[in-house]
Amino acid sequence: MPTNTCILVHGNPETDAIWELLDASLTAHDVEVVRLSPPGFGAPLPDGFTPNASNYCEWLVTELGEIRTSRPDGRAIDIVGHDWGAGHVYRLAATRPDVVRSWAADIAGLLHPDYVWHDAATAWMTPGVGEEIVGAMVSMSVAERAATYIDLGLTDAMAHDMAAAMDADTGRAILELYRSSPEPELRSLADELAAADHGPGLIITASDDAYVAAALAAPVAERLGVDELVLAGQGHWWMVTDPDAAADGLVAFWSSLG
Repeated sequence: MPTNTCILVHGNPETDAIWELLDASLTAHDVEVVRLSPPGFGAPLPDGFTPNASNYCEWLVTELGEIRTSRPDGRAIDIVGHDWGAGHVYRLAATRPDVVRSWAADIAGLLHPDYVWHDAATAWMTPGVGEEIVGAMVSMSVAERAATYIDLGLTDAMAHDMAAAMDADTGRAILELYRSSPEPELRSLADELAAADHGPGLIITASDDAYVAAALAAPVAERLGVDELVLAGQGHWWMVTDPDAAADGLVAFWSSLG
C-alpha cells in the first residue's frame, strides 16, 4: 500500500498529460499519484471564478482538503508544482503549509529579487497586446498548436492533448493570471514565503530551463532553508525528458522526512 500521495500540479498552457511519464515512474516507487489541473488549463473555468494567483491558491487548498478527507488512513500528502503550478505551490507554502506534509516546485528563480518575466509573459501582461496574442493562439488549428508543442520537446500525445485543451477560457486565464503577478508581486510572495513556517520543501532546478535561469534557484533555496534537486542537462519539461531521475530525487526527499 502506498505510504504517501503525491499531488502533481501543472502550469501554462499545459494539461496534466505532461505528467504521464513521471506518474509512471513514481507509481513504480509505490507512490500514489493524483494530478490536478488548474481551472482554465485542461479543466473547465467555473462561472464566477476569477483566474488570478490568489484564487488559484484557494482552489488548490480546497482540492487538497477534499483529497485529505478521502484518505482517512493518515497517508502523507506531498505536492509537486511545475511552471505556474510551482507558483501556486509557493503561494500555498507561504499561506497554508498545514494542508500538506511537504512541497516541491521548479522555476524557483521566480522568487529571486533579480527575476524579470520572459518576453511572452511581458506581452501577455500588456493590455491589447496580450489579447491579440492569445486570440491568435486560440484561433490556430489543433494540428498547428500541437506541432508547436512537439517542437518544444513534448511527446506527440502530450502535444495533442494540450493543443485540444486550448480555448477562449484558457486565453482569459493566461491573461488574468499573469497580470495578477507582476515582478513586485513575486517579490512580495518571496518575502512572505521566507518569513513563513513553510514546512519541508524542495526546489527542483532544471539546469537548462529556457524560461527561468537555473542560476537564480540556489540563492532562493538557501534563503528558504530548503534543499535543491538539480536535474543536469534538463530543460523546462524535465518530467518528460528524465522522469526517472526526478522520481528518484523526489522519493529520496520524501524518505528523508520519516
